[in-house]
Amino acid sequence: MHGEGISYAYGFWTLVVVNVVLFLFFIMSFIAPVKKREWRSMGVTTAFIIALFTEMYGFPLTIYILTAVLGAKYPALNPFAHASGHLWVTFLGGGAAMLTVIHIVSDGLMLAGFVIMSSGWRKVHGAKGALVTDGVYGCVRHPQYSGLILVTIGLLIQWPTIITALMWPVLILAYYRLSKIEEDDMEKEFGAAYIEYKKKTPMFIPRMAGGRQG
Repeated sequence: MHGEGISYAYGFWTLVVVNVVLFLFFIMSFIAPVKKREWRSMGVTTAFIIALFTEMYGFPLTIYILTAVLGAKYPALNPFAHASGHLWVTFLGGGAAMLTVIHIVSDGLMLAGFVIMSSGWRKVHGAKGALVTDGVYGCVRHPQYSGLILVTIGLLIQWPTIITALMWPVLILAYYRLSKIEEDDMEKEFGAAYIEYKKKTPMFIPRMAGGRQG
C-alpha cells in the first residue's frame, strides 16, 4: 500500500516483457550464440536486460532500498513517480533539461552500439569464413561485443539501478573471457595472420586517431 496522493508508476509487466523481448531480439540478431560458452555469456546479458526493465517498469527495487536507507532525506517527495526513477535527476537535480540530456546521451550510445554490432555482423558473415581485418574490424577485434558494451552503458545511463550496476562488471568479464577463448581458436585457424592482426588491433576500445595506421 502507498500513501494517499502518492502515485505508483510501476507494475507494468507487459512493458517489461515487450522491452526485454525487443532488446534481446536485436542483440541476438547480431550476436547469434551457437556454442555453450556463447550461450553462457548471453545468459548474463539476458539477466542484465531483465533486471533493468523490471526495475524500469515492474518493481523498483532500487527505489525501495534507497528510500528505506535514506528515509526523509530521499530527495523526492513522490519517489514512486516514474520521473523519480531517473536517479541522476533525483539526486543531481536539473529537471527536464537534464532528463533530455540523459536521453540524448543514452539513446545515442545505444544506437551507436547497435550500428557497430550490425556492421560487425555483416562483415564477418560476408567473409564466409575468411579472416576479416578491415572495416569495423580494423578498429577493434570484437566489434559486436564493443557494440554490446555501448548498448549496456547507454541503458545504465538511462536507468541506473543497484542490481544492474553490480551486474555490469560481470557482463564485461563474461565477454572478455569469451573473447580470449575465441581468439585462441582464431590463432589456431589463421596462425600468423591473426597474431599479426591481434598485435595491431585493440580488443574492444579503438585507439584514438593517429594511434594506428588505417
